[in-house]
Formats: sequence, structure tokens, C-alpha cells
Amino acid sequence: MNPTSKIFFWSLSAALGGFLFGFDTAVISGVEKYLQTLWHLTPLEHGLTVSIALIGTVAGALFGGIPADLLGRKKALLLVAVIYLIAALGTALAHDWWFFLIFRLLGGIGVGISSIVAPLYITEIAPPRKRGRLVATFQFNIVFGILMAYLSNYLLSGVDPAHSWRWMLGVQAIPSLFFILTVFIIPESPRWLILKKNRIQEARQTLEIIDPAEADKTIAAIVNSADKKTSAGKFADVFNKTYRTPLMLAVLFALFNQVSGINAIIYYAPRIFEMAGLGKESALLSSAGIGLVNLLSTFLGLALIDKYGRKTLMIIGSAGLILSLALVTQAFYRGEGGIVVPVYLFMFIAFFAFSQGAVIWVFIAEIFPNEVRAYGQTIGSSTHWVMAALISFSFPMITETFGGAAAFGFFTLMMVCQFIFAWKIMPETKGKTLEDMDTIIISH
Repeated sequence: MNPTSKIFFWSLSAALGGFLFGFDTAVISGVEKYLQTLWHLTPLEHGLTVSIALIGTVAGALFGGIPADLLGRKKALLLVAVIYLIAALGTALAHDWWFFLIFRLLGGIGVGISSIVAPLYITEIAPPRKRGRLVATFQFNIVFGILMAYLSNYLLSGVDPAHSWRWMLGVQAIPSLFFILTVFIIPESPRWLILKKNRIQEARQTLEIIDPAEADKTIAAIVNSADKKTSAGKFADVFNKTYRTPLMLAVLFALFNQVSGINAIIYYAPRIFEMAGLGKESALLSSAGIGLVNLLSTFLGLALIDKYGRKTLMIIGSAGLILSLALVTQAFYRGEGGIVVPVYLFMFIAFFAFSQGAVIWVFIAEIFPNEVRAYGQTIGSSTHWVMAALISFSFPMITETFGGAAAFGFFTLMMVCQFIFAWKIMPETKGKTLEDMDTIIISH
């Protein structure tokens, strides 16, 4: 296997955490209404059933930087893979609501940790000129996982009607096992080896595969960046005023990601389509359509992110999100049904996947200096998941109380704010080395 293929394989192996992230996130959309009936859930209990994974995700994101730094990126990825396997089997075999909640919570913890460790690992093994699209393979795998969840839900919905929900949830065990096997093959992050363990020779072996001509220069830059710091890099350090700018950028970027309404749409796609007047089967099939549009548009963003940059994609995408969300808002306000809402939501998904979807994990993972990258990623990811939990938990109540127009009108306003952020505040980071990022971001 040549060096380029090896780097791609390492990135793709880590990005399998993204596939399981996406699958775990979207699979609930096919079973949430059945579980509501099966266990006679109140609206509050139903909201908790759907959002419990996001509560676990917040916990996983908050503490995911700890195993990434203490154990290493590779062992943290293995931990994630094992968690996914246990959660898949646990939810599929659940005999009551509380049992289901426990393992759904565990799956969310796996998602939270993977949202830190996988982009972090890929960022640290990717050459600067390819970092954008390699890290974006994580997002590509997320949306591929979402598509596979929608498709498997559709295909399994008629199998053993009384227990089809168990098959929908349990099938996730298969890719979890594959993820466990691939993690054993990949090397440890060379930056973690140098900064945390001073294992320079072991790191050199990996860096010489990544870019043999720049290996010595990269090692010297990593060592030099560590020597400039008086701290070894603790969680509290990320709140130091030195890192104020990257911290602000990460929090705002993650916040805007969720107030677009993306997780509300992914989690409740069949319900939204039924609100718009589609039948149950059509709603499930339209949800699969969302997954396909998401995948294709993410692939487009992946292809363009290193050519045109993160900022350009965000400006174009934000404009498209404003337009598509405004059209959805208008459709619900006027009571337009049928195919109109799905078309507008497909447009929304396309612009989101091309911009926010492709950029978020790349941007947050690369803007922090080496010594606090894992903990900076923790803050950005935690913000993302706290907002995801709040919006996913409240969305059914908001739409039932105020209607779809109010919910999507709020999302539209937030995307206007994101457009201003991308245009006026967000820096461009394409093609820069991680060791040069201090100057680029902190002086921005």
C-alpha cells in the first residue's frame, strides 16, 4: 500500500466512528413513534426517549478529551467502538423503557467521544494540503451512516412488525465490530506521541509515511511548539486568554450548526413530512431521500473544501440555508402540503451538507494549538451537543404549541446571524500547518 493509500485508510478507519455516529443519530427516527405506542409514553417521556442519546452525547463530548489525551487517540477510538457495540445490542434487546434509556444513553456517550477523537486523530495525521477533505471524510461517514439508517429503517419496517424496531437498532452491531477490527491496524497520532510521551522515533515512522520530505521539519515544529508553553496542556488551559479567539470561534460555529435545525430535521423527518400531509410510507421514503441528498452534497463539500476554503463554503451555504428555511417557514404558515415541504427541506439539506456539515469538524479540530487541541475540541463539540439536545427535546413541543412556521422561522433568523459570522468574523485556515495555526487564529 502506497503512502497516500495508507493515510486514506487511517483516516477512513477513524471516520468509521462517524458512520456509527450518523447511524446512531438517525436510527431513532424510524422507531420513535412505535416506542411511544409500545410503552405508552407521555409527550415528556417521548421527548426524553428521543433526546436521551443527546444527553449522553453531551457527557461524552465533555469528557472525551480525557481519554484522547491520557490513553492516546487510538485507544480512545477503540473505546468508542466497544461502546457502540454494547449500545446497539443493549437497545435491541431492551425489555422495558428504562433499560432502553440506559443503553441509548450509552450510545450517545459513544457519539460524543467519537465527535472529538475521530476528527482530532485525522487532523493530526493529515498533510496540510489534504487535511480539509481527509477530516471531512468523518462528516461524509456521518451522513452515509444517516442514509444507511434511513434505508435500513425503511427495509426493516415490514419485517416482524412487532419486533422490527429491535432489528433496526441491533443491525448497528455489524459495523461496530468492523470498527473495532480496523482500529487495531492504524498507528497512533504522531503529535500525541511527541507531546504526551516523547516517543519521537515512533512518531517519526508515521510522519515519514505522511510526508517524508517534511518529517524532520514537522517534528522540530511540534517540539518547538511544546517548548514555548509553560504548561503541558490541561483542560483549564483552554480558557486562558491566549486561546480566547479559537474558543470563541469554536463555540459560535458549533452553536450555529445546531440552531439551523439540522438535528430536529434528521430526528423528526418522518414526523415533519407527515405534518406536511404525506402518508407514513411516503414520509419514511422521503427521509431516505434526505439521507441521499445529504450524502451527495457532503461529497461535493469534501471535494471543494481544500480548493476554495472553509470560509467560502460557509458564506455560500449560509445564503442557501436562509433561502430554503424561509421557504419552509412560508409553506407551513400558508398550510401548503404535499411535495412542497420535502423539496424545500432537500434544498436545506444540500446547502447545509455542502457548508456547515463539511466544515464543522475540520474547522474546530484545526484552530486550536497542539497543547490544547483535544480540550478545545471538547468545548466545541460539547456546545454542539448541548444545543442539539435542547433543540431535539423541545422541537415536538414547539411545533405542537406554536406550529411549524414558528420553529422554522427561528431557524431562518439564526442562519442570518451565521451568514454575518462567516462573512465578517470567520478566518480562512485552508493549507496551513497545525503548528502555524497559533499565529493565524490568535492574531485574527
